[in-house]
Amino acid sequence: MHLDVLDLRNFYYRSPLGRAAQKVIRDQLLAIWPEAKAQCVVGYGFAVPLLRPYLTEARRVIGLMPGPQGVMPWPAGMPNVSVLCEEAEWPIQTGAADKLVLMHGLETAENPSAVLDECYRVLGPGGRAVFVVPNRAGIWSRSDKTPFGYGRPYSLGQLEAQLRRHGFATERAMSTLYQPPSYRKVWRRMAGLLEASGRHMPVFAAGGVLFVEVSKQVPAPSRGGLGEAVRRPMRVLEGIGAAEPKPSYRGPGAR
Repeated sequence: MHLDVLDLRNFYYRSPLGRAAQKVIRDQLLAIWPEAKAQCVVGYGFAVPLLRPYLTEARRVIGLMPGPQGVMPWPAGMPNVSVLCEEAEWPIQTGAADKLVLMHGLETAENPSAVLDECYRVLGPGGRAVFVVPNRAGIWSRSDKTPFGYGRPYSLGQLEAQLRRHGFATERAMSTLYQPPSYRKVWRRMAGLLEASGRHMPVFAAGGVLFVEVSKQVPAPSRGGLGEAVRRPMRVLEGIGAAEPKPSYRGPGAR
């Protein structure tokens, strides 16, 4: 189930809770990807709130938004980089992306496997991707007051298994967003303390979202034999198997 792009915009840009969630998740992304100089950075779903820090130095930034969700121009006051696309047909060349971010793109997809196939296709060899999804054990997935309360929440094991089946290897996994999904001012004032405390607790159940970074695994090509003929074969054994003809016996007086 895709949320409407206007609902997503209002949450992340016009509500205190959404702005707080945006900052927490974006700071986590910047901690592992501090720069993207001369790289192509792609976001899918509603990942544009996380991409703004890369606009100045990246070679290209693209915000893909699925058709059922709708699209909005982004970023405000700058040339638009957001694109409406089909869930399983992204307008990006194969292997063109250096970094890929999905938020509100996998858990709401009608066909998650097709989305992951597109992720694998557009990501270049050695590229990295980050998946931000609702934590099944967290409280954010149990509240429909935020976008993380819609779609299919994941446990870490479920997410890693699905990513592995599509050719991705987990590089690091963590949970984040430890503050409760509440608009009450008392929780807004305590948000910073809760986030700082949550980072030191070894519990994936506490965080509202799972944050998983993966790399693309490219299988080695399999060949039935030598790729090309040996141009200069070894001559060590040359002549061992060749029998020399014996002289014939012609008897006494033979000439």
